[in-house]
Amino acid sequence: MNTFEVHGGKRLRGELIPQGAKNEALQVICATLLTKDKVTINNIPLIRDVVKLIELLESLGVNVEYCGGNTYVFQADNIDLDYLNTSRYIDQAKTLRGSVMVVGPLLTRFGKGYIPKPGGDSIGRRRLDTHFIGLEKLGASFVFDEKESFYKVEGSKLQGTYMLLDEASLTGTANIIMASVLARGKTTIYNAACEPYIQQLCRMLNKMGAKISGVGSNLLTIEGVEEINGCQHTILPDMIEIGSFIGLAAMTQSEITIKNAGCDHLGMIPGVFEKLGIKIEQKQDDLFIPSQESYEVATFIDGSFLTIADAPWPGFSPDLISIVLVTAIQAKGSVLIHQKMFESRLFFVDKLIEMGARIILCDPHRATVIGLNRECPLRPIEMTSPDIRAGVALLIAALNADGKSLIHNIEQIDRGYHNIDTRLNKLGAEINRI
Repeated sequence: MNTFEVHGGKRLRGELIPQGAKNEALQVICATLLTKDKVTINNIPLIRDVVKLIELLESLGVNVEYCGGNTYVFQADNIDLDYLNTSRYIDQAKTLRGSVMVVGPLLTRFGKGYIPKPGGDSIGRRRLDTHFIGLEKLGASFVFDEKESFYKVEGSKLQGTYMLLDEASLTGTANIIMASVLARGKTTIYNAACEPYIQQLCRMLNKMGAKISGVGSNLLTIEGVEEINGCQHTILPDMIEIGSFIGLAAMTQSEITIKNAGCDHLGMIPGVFEKLGIKIEQKQDDLFIPSQESYEVATFIDGSFLTIADAPWPGFSPDLISIVLVTAIQAKGSVLIHQKMFESRLFFVDKLIEMGARIILCDPHRATVIGLNRECPLRPIEMTSPDIRAGVALLIAALNADGKSLIHNIEQIDRGYHNIDTRLNKLGAEINRI
């Protein structure tokens, strides 16, 4: 287990270039299984979860060529379906959440898709019902081996249909879209997730010859085609990393420019941080966060207490709730943070309280942050990263604290942020990887 040794209390200054979007990368890499042609993908983030997924596709028989920088070429012209029944496949697939999205492409192209119960963050219950109910509606048969925690879907002739998803699941929507593009007839998906990641997946598939309309809305219509071809695709900047950098800059009184931020795709993310009093200046496609001595939490128009809650897109991303919470610690004023989607995501706040933050954990989903207004810095402590986003929130807190903090289990952070210690050290941070 690796550890960050963080010497906090330093102001950072300089430019950061966000990595490619992790959640988009996991989807579009799985989509390469839909065609025997070459697919070139640019701006792939070289983080642990993405690298593991690429290794999984290679084990399935996909030819993967690294072209330097962040560009890969994939060609799925020799898939080994027998590999789905091996213990090595189970070991590979169950270590990452994104592995579930190989099921839709394999099912629609080859007639079957198997997956063990996938891993991922321990942030609460993350059911897969939406995936398999949608695939069943397309005509697939579904079997769950409860003893082995192994899912199987099979179906040689998928048929388009109408479906109303029981939740706007991001990965569930992606899986169903990929299965539908080669199904016969028309598929209509209502209550579909519509995040920029899904929009990018749809645009990529349309370039490959799919017929998807309604992109950007929660009502998608897909006309099935016989086959799709290769293409070249570029992944958007990671909006979760961008939000993390905004919070980090404010918390540490740093002056940071986020280059090539893909501002048109950030939705309400900048606006939510501005409600905390954080100044953000857009300069073409860059975001400039100036150093602020203080930032004050806004109230609602009637003067009532500000609440920040997550919601499906175009609502505020649940992946940034941890970042907003830690950023509010040094604000002037108070805010209620409401994490609606996952019941274990706020349990890291006990470490922030130990550092001196004034936080009331109301229940598993809600926490009230009473801002310190920089009356005192946080205390350095020893802690452990429970998941990707909480890990970065703890890193931001450690950078604010005066003295040396230790953060264990930083493999969790590495799953979502590429070389974040090296990148921040170039701006003046002091983070040692042990």
